[in-house]
Amino acid sequence: MIWQLASYWSPLVTPLIFGLLLQPPVTQLSIITRPNIVLLMADDLGIGDVGCYGNDTIRTPNIDRLAKEGVKLTQHIAAAPLCTPSRAAFLTGRYPLRSGMDATNNYRVIFWNAGSGGLPPNETTFAKILQKQGYSTGLIGKWHQGVNCESRNDHCHHPLNHGFDYFYGMPFTLISDCQPTETPEMDRAFRRKLWLSTQMIGLIALTAALGRLTGLIPVHWKTLICLVGFSLLFFVSWFSSYGFVRYWNCIMMRNHEVTEQPMVTDRTTSLILRESISFIERNKHKPFLLFLSFLHSHTPLLTTEKFLQRSRHGLYGDNVEEMDWIVGQVLDAIDKEGLKDTTLVYFTSDHGGWLERQEDKRQLGGWNGIYKGGKAMGGWEGGIRVPGIFRWPGVLPPGTVIDEPTSLMDIYPTVIHLAGGVVPQDRIIDGRDLMPLLRGTVAHSEHEFLFHYCGIHLHAVRWHQKDSGAIWKAHYVTPIFSPPGAGACYDRGFCPCFGEGVTHHDPPLLFDLSRDPSEAKPLSADTEPLFDTVIRKIGRAIEEHRRTLTPVPEQLSVYNVVWKPWLQPCCGTFPFCWCDKESDSKLADL
Repeated sequence: MIWQLASYWSPLVTPLIFGLLLQPPVTQLSIITRPNIVLLMADDLGIGDVGCYGNDTIRTPNIDRLAKEGVKLTQHIAAAPLCTPSRAAFLTGRYPLRSGMDATNNYRVIFWNAGSGGLPPNETTFAKILQKQGYSTGLIGKWHQGVNCESRNDHCHHPLNHGFDYFYGMPFTLISDCQPTETPEMDRAFRRKLWLSTQMIGLIALTAALGRLTGLIPVHWKTLICLVGFSLLFFVSWFSSYGFVRYWNCIMMRNHEVTEQPMVTDRTTSLILRESISFIERNKHKPFLLFLSFLHSHTPLLTTEKFLQRSRHGLYGDNVEEMDWIVGQVLDAIDKEGLKDTTLVYFTSDHGGWLERQEDKRQLGGWNGIYKGGKAMGGWEGGIRVPGIFRWPGVLPPGTVIDEPTSLMDIYPTVIHLAGGVVPQDRIIDGRDLMPLLRGTVAHSEHEFLFHYCGIHLHAVRWHQKDSGAIWKAHYVTPIFSPPGAGACYDRGFCPCFGEGVTHHDPPLLFDLSRDPSEAKPLSADTEPLFDTVIRKIGRAIEEHRRTLTPVPEQLSVYNVVWKPWLQPCCGTFPFCWCDKESDSKLADL
């Protein structure tokens, strides 16, 4: 009887067993939904500086390997052309003006560690949601989203208040003032004006004093004393901040503790690499999020001796090649711990390369390939088109290239969904989950329109007309290049967002990026039959978009960006702020 039953069920059971054996392991479900996540963000890196995006003179084999083993996005767009607003959008999945992180004035980034502006505590970063999902979350490198609000130690804008369990790096950003041998960079023109004003006031006071002593100028002693006192007060008022930029802004922190003030730039790269690998090793047994926010390739281009004079593009090329090597070291650490197949790795830049950054004949900024414009330009592609590379073996198809419009804001919902979290429902999220597009289950990006701001000023709008494949871009405001035809604002150092340095276009300049990615030939009603239709469609989209905006406090207002001594992070007793708590660190040679 048993034999007969076995004979009867055998033809049914055998295929079932083979079917079960051919199914992926049950653990694959958890791998797909809860990978480790490593986010690599360069600083000021131009899309034209990377091999897999067309550069054949700067060597980036490790970044290129990511693209070969994963998915490369060719229309990956930053939500802003400068560090602070772009990174705020990246962390929150929202246009920066929704959180007050875009400026009405010319101070378009966090300017001091001791400013009171920053990413508002009521904003919910992807790190905060992943933290609640059980992820270990770490930020290594640059923050540039503020530190304090009302007191020196409230740390209301600090990474640990925005969902990161661990922070090591610069709360500010790397600037040339951090390197004593470099020409000061921060507010250079304004500082020259302050120094000239001080000299003029001092000269007036000296002239009055000599006139009083010689009897040539009838000046009362009280007037003279007031004049001298005003001269000293004016000098102290600005020199107390600008005269100590290296001590106030160029600092390193571990969590809430200042570890170097000022930072020792010779070992910064080694420390950041060591901290990144250590974070991976410490958290390999549970899901983790590592946001490695490079100081490369922002000036002053900190580059270790091993990589100096190796590239064909001077110090900038050396710096990019060193960053690529660090990417390789992080990938090796992931492989060493057996985490390659369970880790999503993403590489990008916060915005385009800085064309105007030059010293004498040295080019210290990046290159944006075929794209017009660069850093600080909210509309032109060179300021906002950035690398976008994803690798996740076994989940994302290797060697894939996607030409659909995507945004840095898309990382927000993407990583939250992968971690099993839910995006906030009480606010507008502008990013879209990229996984269906990356895995090839959908053909088009969810973005129909992307809005390109310069500060709070709307400069351009992109419309992806999916049925035709056209990608229209209308420019309402463009910067005036100086000198004329130069391709950037070399006479200013940065292109402005408003005022005499921009041109308003009515009708707007229109390009089809699918045919003219370099934005070289603007279309008109005479050359493009759909011109009026496209302009009307984009105009209606702008009206709908503006209805979604609500007033919020300006984090980059003049009051919020100025230096406030009572907010200054200090290792010691203010104003005697200096320390080196890393002096005994044992660092492996790069």
